[in-house]
Amino acid sequence: MVADKLETAYPVDLIEMILQVCGAAGICHEIMRDEDYQYVERVLRNDIFAYFDKSDFKGKRILDFGCGSGASTMILARMFPESEITGIELVSDAVAVAQRRAEFYGYRNLSFLQCPTETSLPEHLGQFDFVILSAVYEHLLPNERKALMPRLWAFIQDGGYMFINQTPNQLFPFELHTTGMPLINYLPDSVTFHLARSLSPRVRRDQSWNDLLREGIRGATENEILQNLSREGGKPSMLEPKNGGLKDRIDLYYKNTGPRHKRLKTLARHVIRAIRAVSGFTIIPDLSLAFQKVSNEDLRPSTSKASIT
Repeated sequence: MVADKLETAYPVDLIEMILQVCGAAGICHEIMRDEDYQYVERVLRNDIFAYFDKSDFKGKRILDFGCGSGASTMILARMFPESEITGIELVSDAVAVAQRRAEFYGYRNLSFLQCPTETSLPEHLGQFDFVILSAVYEHLLPNERKALMPRLWAFIQDGGYMFINQTPNQLFPFELHTTGMPLINYLPDSVTFHLARSLSPRVRRDQSWNDLLREGIRGATENEILQNLSREGGKPSMLEPKNGGLKDRIDLYYKNTGPRHKRLKTLARHVIRAIRAVSGFTIIPDLSLAFQKVSNEDLRPSTSKASIT
């Protein structure tokens, strides 16, 4: 639950800017995303450092796509002060807030750009070593996913990475992000839409299906993301967490849930691993995924010939 009041170090003009963009209902949420370590930063750090070391980012270019008002970008700037970070966002007022946040902190390694449209990116971005979508992918409409993901992938240099986290897993039995309802992830869109508007207290009766898609009702699957990335050159290779004693993404998810109900979580972890062994699907609530871009050159078979003496 988001606090209805909080103390903040932000100056008055920045608070007023956030109020204009997020409204009275969202201002505490937006400030907490940046200032409260437990709210966003803890999970983002856990997820990133499960796949990468801090040294992997030193001197590298990072693209924070869908940065909103810049909360995630501020966190990245604290994590990687020796990296060059670019935030991209569609809403101009949100970009203005992000720029003011960077000025407030005095961060010099940040820049922000506005997307021209929902399905296009700014020109002359150059190549990046990392592209990050934190709690973003689920809010893209289906046509936006198909258009934007290959374009973002094209901005990653060979050997670079795309990192996606806090995206609801559409294979999970409960749709926790938008409706809180069971099993609707497996139903046709028309049925899901009817049930969500009829039964979920989180959904208004005047909301359209596009509204619910924008809120993230359909989440994503690993295969969907892979298919969208594969539309562009460079093969995406999906990684498994390797740091901190983690074996896989199942371990990473349970690390993020905290220490409560340890026995129940241990049992659930065994069940999820058994399902993956049989089906190949990882049935955890949220996706935290890292993809490396393998160059087409690396995919070609060797043409070297043995010397004849």
